[in-house]
Amino acid sequence: MLRVLVVEDDTVLAGLIVDGLREHGMVVDVVHDGAAAVSRTLDLAPDVLVLDRDLPVLHGDDVTRALIREGSPARILMLTAAATLDHRVEGLQLGADDYLAKPFAFRELVARVTALGRRAPDRRPAVLTRGDLHLDIGRHEVRRAGRHVTLTRKEFGVLTELLRADGELVSAEHLLNRVWDENADPFTTAVRTTVKTLRHKLGAPDPITTIVGRGYRLT
Repeated sequence: MLRVLVVEDDTVLAGLIVDGLREHGMVVDVVHDGAAAVSRTLDLAPDVLVLDRDLPVLHGDDVTRALIREGSPARILMLTAAATLDHRVEGLQLGADDYLAKPFAFRELVARVTALGRRAPDRRPAVLTRGDLHLDIGRHEVRRAGRHVTLTRKEFGVLTELLRADGELVSAEHLLNRVWDENADPFTTAVRTTVKTLRHKLGAPDPITTIVGRGYRLT
């Protein structure tokens, strides 16, 4: 799943952006100042940063410089009211990957974030297959032996990570980090519960093997 960090000091706007991106199946975290943006990006390794430029504590320009200096692979979308041609050029020259002016159409924001996610260095193919399992990330579709399988966003995210591992072991901690946001309780049973419902929907024979105390893998 695409992981996004929203950096916006307007808490109302930040909440709207976070809710909207989550509705499109993304894992989204949020911070409200530039210093937190740098530390969270280095800790969480998001695919895309939606970065307000005029931030408290540390300006968005300095956030961009710091992340480039640290070698962060996160793609940066500057989202700001400073929208003149000079501002856009300056932002891109600093190292931002894209620039969107406020006010904006939300579907354009989603399209730009999705496009940046495809350009992230660790992005893998949009269509994943293993055995009789077929998952199309772009269309949010899953089929098993030609049968359409309807999954929730979390189930879809877990299956995506398992398919990407291509039979290698995937820990519950990894799934929690990639499919849930940073507020998820590390002691939650959410991963185990989601794997259980995913198994049920995929049907027999069970394609998921549980390695007790270590994680899960696809057979």
